[in-house]
Amino acid sequence: MTIAPYSYDWIDFRGRKSPHALLPTPPDLSVGRPFLVFEIASFTTDEHITGLLPEALAERHGRMAVSYAVRPHGTGSRLIIKVITETGGTPRQRLRRRLLAWGDLVMMRKQLLTLKALAEGSAEPEANAANA
Repeated sequence: MTIAPYSYDWIDFRGRKSPHALLPTPPDLSVGRPFLVFEIASFTTDEHITGLLPEALAERHGRMAVSYAVRPHGTGSRLIIKVITETGGTPRQRLRRRLLAWGDLVMMRKQLLTLKALAEGSAEPEANAANA
């Protein structure tokens, strides 16, 4: 996810296509490196990655953090996402954050379906969308 959003590319990747295959070796991770619209704040290889919204975006949207954690699940694994955002602010700021949260829900669902399809070896994420 440091390479592409794997979601609706026309919305959050400026029309560039996310890769249609997983990389054989993931890119090196380091604190401060870009991670979606965030910057990596912490990570443990094969366990979790947490990003914080950069200050310039946080000024406009409020402070926000996102964590992706992999947990064992039966014979496979489960990817869990947690998003935390600041509360308070003006009524307009609170409304904007609520609307962004609903948009994030739609985008993350597509992202998770795409990652699921890639992990299962399908070239077409939509082919597995009905099974998710």
